[in-house]
Amino acid sequence: MTASSNNTGKLSTGNIMEQKNTANRQGHLVAIVAMCFLFAMISFVTNLAAPIGTIWKGEYNWAGMVGNFMNFFAYLIMGIPAGNLLMRIGYKKTALWAMATGAVGIFIQYLSSIAGAETATFTVQGSPVMLNFIIYLLGAFVSGLSVCMLNTVVNPMLNMLGGGGNRGNQLIQLGGSLNSLSGTLTPLFVGMLIGTVTAQTSMSDVAPLLWIAIGVFIVAFTIISFVKIPEPNLSTGKKVKYSHSPWNFRHTVLGVVGIFFYVGLEVGIPGVLIFYLSDSSVSGITENATAVAGAVAAVYWLLMLVGRLSSTAISGKVSSRTPLMFVSVVAIILILLAIFMPSSIRVSMPAYSVEDGFTLAQVPVSALFLVLCGLCTSIMWGGIFNLAVEGLGKYTAQASGIFMMMVVGGGVMPLIQNAIATSAGYMASYWLVVAMLVYLLYYAIAGSKNVNKDIPVNEEEADQIENAL
Repeated sequence: MTASSNNTGKLSTGNIMEQKNTANRQGHLVAIVAMCFLFAMISFVTNLAAPIGTIWKGEYNWAGMVGNFMNFFAYLIMGIPAGNLLMRIGYKKTALWAMATGAVGIFIQYLSSIAGAETATFTVQGSPVMLNFIIYLLGAFVSGLSVCMLNTVVNPMLNMLGGGGNRGNQLIQLGGSLNSLSGTLTPLFVGMLIGTVTAQTSMSDVAPLLWIAIGVFIVAFTIISFVKIPEPNLSTGKKVKYSHSPWNFRHTVLGVVGIFFYVGLEVGIPGVLIFYLSDSSVSGITENATAVAGAVAAVYWLLMLVGRLSSTAISGKVSSRTPLMFVSVVAIILILLAIFMPSSIRVSMPAYSVEDGFTLAQVPVSALFLVLCGLCTSIMWGGIFNLAVEGLGKYTAQASGIFMMMVVGGGVMPLIQNAIATSAGYMASYWLVVAMLVYLLYYAIAGSKNVNKDIPVNEEEADQIENAL
């Protein structure tokens, strides 16, 4: 009887453990799905800025990338606070705050379509800047605060749920696939709503899409409210200061620069392409130029989706270093081809016509080489992030906030690129992209190696100085 009882006890214990493991796996699966959904929201909000910029560029020739800059400037302001918020209130509450902020930011952008068009504020280049543009920039900035918080949640969570390393990178690529799908649809929808930029084109033309964005945020907020998300780094109420910081790791510091450049070129390649194709005098597209530009830019984001889906299958089996090296070389070649190919050589690419719907349009062959870069940029973020946090241990959460600050590169570098395009020509501006790609190639070859393995990253209380709040 004793032996039988012991066996029964062992079986019961085994069943309980199995049930707990199953519940944990299911909880992780739900968390992964939730994080991937938030990854899509990041792209949806971010990718509104560049195509909407064609509206403001028609009114102020210097304003094309200013809204995009405000969106990404928010990362510089919110990066570190978002990391601290993550540790104070956890992943779920940070995500909820992010979505509420996003809905407010989009609504402010909508307000620019109904207020301030008749009120002058100050002058730039001798022309008055109307209040509605200022309202739009405020909305773009608030939206940037939202996506910064979402990025701070999504990337370390997916990396953690995957167990770090190659598997963590694999989950980041999976989430990035939905990010790319959302990025594909956003400029396409904006182009469809605008058609061709004229003197009468205004923010009211894209108002339906803004309301959709607000609705998506509300739905996402509701869903995430009921999802249980692991909270591995939640603070216990005490402020902890470590003996070192992410800045003590060379590969992390160089990775921070890499993130800055990567986001800059990821946004700059399709962003300047939209302005190039929308400019009929340069691109030679005379009908529905903005719609065509939006559709062609959507192909870039579609190829990012294809690249991320493809890499998901292999990223868990190979080091992040090799793919990053390969795609950097290929992207450099594609950009150089785009720069040197004459605009007189035309190719047919998918486009959208207000009259005929989806069709084919003749565009300069440079556009084809630029959108093909989407296959290359698709895996760069996950690769850089994974390499930059490798071996950081307890410093990973702090590093995540720093990385989010450097996403400001998506506002700074395209703004510089657009300034070069205005003064020296659209294709000449892509030399800046080449320079950034050369840096990423260096990072993949040598800069990503951890040369600071002597720094302890997993010690317990011994090396921590705790101060009660």
